[in-house]
Amino acid sequence: MSTINKASLYGLFFGMLGTALGGFIGSFLNFKSNKYISFLLEFAAGLMNAIICFDLLPESISSAGIFITIAGILLGSFTLYIINFILDKKLSNLPSLLKTGYIIFIGLTLHNLPEGLAIGAGFMSNTTLGLSLAIAIAIHDVPEGMSISSPLVSSGIPKTKSFLIASLSGVTTGIGAFLGATISSINNYFVGFSLSFAAGTMLYIISHELLSESKKLYTGSFPSLGFIFGVLLGLFIFI
Repeated sequence: MSTINKASLYGLFFGMLGTALGGFIGSFLNFKSNKYISFLLEFAAGLMNAIICFDLLPESISSAGIFITIAGILLGSFTLYIINFILDKKLSNLPSLLKTGYIIFIGLTLHNLPEGLAIGAGFMSNTTLGLSLAIAIAIHDVPEGMSISSPLVSSGIPKTKSFLIASLSGVTTGIGAFLGATISSINNYFVGFSLSFAAGTMLYIISHELLSESKKLYTGSFPSLGFIFGVLLGLFIFI
């Protein structure tokens, strides 16, 4: 099996795994512990931060140099900024939980494309990096799956249908992984740029989504342990 196909399959599997697990929790378990959801968000943030610092950026600089790396970070961050800006406008003043659930589904489906790009670029660098990124993104996708299924169930959509809708939002991670691997296969400069672009998107996810959402859900110190454990796990993987 080629590396591109392997990256695509891993992206599809782990993308759907995270959203499916979150969809199951939101649809069938009614799990609403803000404290532990916050811990999970910060754990994903810590793991992503370790991957960025210990592998993505060093690999990018080695492949393409510092200036292309910086350009990739800026473009990746700006891309996520634009996506979130559009979604924030679409999500304002919604009249019903049903519309909320479907719009979140559309938004997260688009949002998963650059996450898949990170997985694809990671696999083209080395398998350990690609797999670590896939696992981190799967963890990050669990609360996203919950955010889709919970309002759908609350609005009267059957639990099984809500679960399936949440699961399907992860399909675009596989598409993004294919694109990331294909672009990165051209030469080392594209590998470096793709890795730094992925780092930029992940930095934006960490700062704008994971950590800020964590603090909205729970203000205690317990979730901070999740961030520390995530960094330590990343350190263990890459050192």
